[in-house]
Amino acid sequence: MPVVGFVNGGVADASANRVAAFRKGLSEAGYAEGQNVLVEYHWLEGHYERLPAVMADLVRRRVAVIAAAGSTEAARAAKTATSTIPIVFGVAEDPVLLGIVASLARPGGNATGINFLALEIDAKRLGLMHELLPKATRFAVLVNPGNVASTESTPKTVKEAARALGLEVLFFNASTPREIDAAFAAFGRERADALFIAGDGFFYSRGVQLATLAVRDRMPASYASREMVEAGLLMSYGTVFADMFRQVGIYTGNILKGTKPADLPVLQSTKFEFVINQQTARSLGLDIPAMLLARADEVIE
Repeated sequence: MPVVGFVNGGVADASANRVAAFRKGLSEAGYAEGQNVLVEYHWLEGHYERLPAVMADLVRRRVAVIAAAGSTEAARAAKTATSTIPIVFGVAEDPVLLGIVASLARPGGNATGINFLALEIDAKRLGLMHELLPKATRFAVLVNPGNVASTESTPKTVKEAARALGLEVLFFNASTPREIDAAFAAFGRERADALFIAGDGFFYSRGVQLATLAVRDRMPASYASREMVEAGLLMSYGTVFADMFRQVGIYTGNILKGTKPADLPVLQSTKFEFVINQQTARSLGLDIPAMLLARADEVIE
């Protein structure tokens, strides 16, 4: 039975819906886990320094496909580790600029996948926060320094967007649960008006902690995916991640059937959603304009 090495920066418990979407994609391509394909799950839990060892092991054992879904760091590590084993990625940045593929239409080499356009989304997410919080001028931005791709790209994008909106941004690092606690204490000391959480597998896995602290500190906060809004954050804007994981599953199945990565064009996300937690807004004393509520794909009451 072929073996797929699935690598993600988050935690298994927090990602059940995304794994289900990946399996659905495999199924659509004719593969059922445990029946005609084996999937090995490698959850980094924010420890991106483990990537070289994980990739070296997968390459040594010559797995059939490496699926680096939702992790730019994992995709880059896979590409560094092998030029022969097929790689299917889901990355936040342009994979051409990352050096993973030659072009979107003709990837060349051994990698293909989907770009979920996180950088373009970051600018729009900050703009939506500004509309929701017109009096907020001082925004804290939380990044994971272990996620090098995110810390290289997010600050540049957010700074440019903030400058255009006339906002001040302050950057804070966290790569462990304890450091998240410390970051929230720092937000208070620095008198931040709102919090912008950078997209990251580790942060996604700590959604309950982040939402609990934001509610405790009455901090309006946003993330790239809806799950944290369901947990209590004020808003989210981003791609429909389940659809991205499903597409990684489909491409993985296509490659298992014999299609070469070079013949599968890199896709770009087309589904995005804007979600607002109205209950959180009320607790913060926010009166969200009706026009903004009407633009939301979902309002959680």
